[in-house]
Amino acid sequence: MARLTKNQKQALSKIEAGKVYSLQDASALVKEITTTKFDASVDIDVRLGVDPRKANQMVRGIASLPHGTGKTVRVLALVTPDKEEEAKAAGADFVGLDEYIAKIEGGWTDVDIIITMPSVMAKVGRLGRILGPRNLMPNPKSGTVTTEVGKAVTDVKGGKIDFKVDKTGIIHTSIGKVSFDADKIYENALEVLQTLSKLKPSAAKGTYFKSIHISSTMSPGIEIETKSVAGI
Repeated sequence: MARLTKNQKQALSKIEAGKVYSLQDASALVKEITTTKFDASVDIDVRLGVDPRKANQMVRGIASLPHGTGKTVRVLALVTPDKEEEAKAAGADFVGLDEYIAKIEGGWTDVDIIITMPSVMAKVGRLGRILGPRNLMPNPKSGTVTTEVGKAVTDVKGGKIDFKVDKTGIIHTSIGKVSFDADKIYENALEVLQTLSKLKPSAAKGTYFKSIHISSTMSPGIEIETKSVAGI
């Protein structure tokens, strides 16, 4: 077993063994136990009582974090010429169509989000084998295939996130940075959890929120008491 560093031991000592924390307390504690020299991401992991192998229990959705993610999101808008100015004005980092499709086919994927239009999905669709494994493929359900290109770019730049349950039934997503105030971490986490609650499949039986943990980059996880979360 790898030895714990002094900072790791100190972080662990601040978490009471066997204790389950309120979401508010955990949002403050995650700042205290983070020892990285950089501005670490704060993540939330939610184990749901669903079977993602069944189509009627798949959980996928979007949430608009009230305080953003704290990350610089690089957006590529694959759009027709008449939509290029709209995408640029909204803050898209890369705008175009055929030239970027060719770049992606050549192996370029140096972006975080791709937004496109229904009318060009026939062209974009052939990039599935490249974009799919990197979770970059535009999807109408996540709002990244739309005629309202400008709004989509603005939303993504402003803190809109897309999440999907993995094959083990866990949602994992970033909700901010440790430099955020504890209240901002709490409010971002609450937005994700309340959104997940609204997305509960009717086919899911039993306990829906099985466990919730908050952590930062390289920090221990803090378990959340589900009953402490309003609206779920």
